[in-house]
Amino acid sequence: MVSGKVEGMAELTSQNPNLKAVRQHTDPIAESISIMARLRAPDGCPWDREQTFDSIKKHTLEETYEVFDAIERRAWHELKDELGDLLLQVLFYAQMASEAGYFSIEDVASNLNAKLIRRHPHIFAGAEATDSNAVLRNWEQIKQNEKKVSGLPQNSMLDDIPRSMPAVMEAAKLGSRAAKVGFDWPNADGLFDKLQEEIGELKAELSPSSELSSTTAIEGELGDILFTAVNLARHLKVDPESALRATNAKFRRRFAAMESAAGGTDALTASTPSQLDLLWNQAKNAANEPTGS
Repeated sequence: MVSGKVEGMAELTSQNPNLKAVRQHTDPIAESISIMARLRAPDGCPWDREQTFDSIKKHTLEETYEVFDAIERRAWHELKDELGDLLLQVLFYAQMASEAGYFSIEDVASNLNAKLIRRHPHIFAGAEATDSNAVLRNWEQIKQNEKKVSGLPQNSMLDDIPRSMPAVMEAAKLGSRAAKVGFDWPNADGLFDKLQEEIGELKAELSPSSELSSTTAIEGELGDILFTAVNLARHLKVDPESALRATNAKFRRRFAAMESAAGGTDALTASTPSQLDLLWNQAKNAANEPTGS
């Protein structure tokens, strides 16, 4: 079957001068770069030629999450395809940058190679790093030195954490970065206490006796709870994004089981609160999951 595909591609290539021009490479990466350049050529694909950095960036985020999804489902064959789609985003940006005279795909790779060597002195320069924590400390110190040498203005060590990150990921990065200068709880116990404190402050805002409560204040207190929970995850060595995604998946499974047990969405909608609680507990028990989870 594979040989048939190869022969078919060879025949198609011989009949198409455009395809023949890009398939001259034996290196698959070089061929991908050539295909991308051909698609963006003046007589290339109209859709590809119309794209800009801004129009493509939303696809980059989508492809990243599709990679996440394939990994979580252990769908390795799909992961191969999804990584190809993610690589396409890199090729697209690099091709557009090359056309604008900013940089080339070769510059991207050279910059990456130099960075990997520079930030792994324990491999390439005789430095010591006995464990992964030491590697991370070295990495962070090297990054800080690079920023000083670059001369780029930086008001805070948090400046290079993008505001465009998903909020949970941004919170984790902020807490981790602040911890590097000792601004952190010594252990998880303090975070459990802080979490209870923040919950108490939210309850106070929601209290009938609180005449000054506002949506902004309530949002702020809830945000404090979430930020504390993310920092607790870091102390427990749990990735909060992965933890929440796993809980989302669990909720999907349970809710689908509730719908099935009720006889469909309409029947579920007509159920009373006590019936919904019963269906929920049945879904948990059927999955052999703890009652309180």
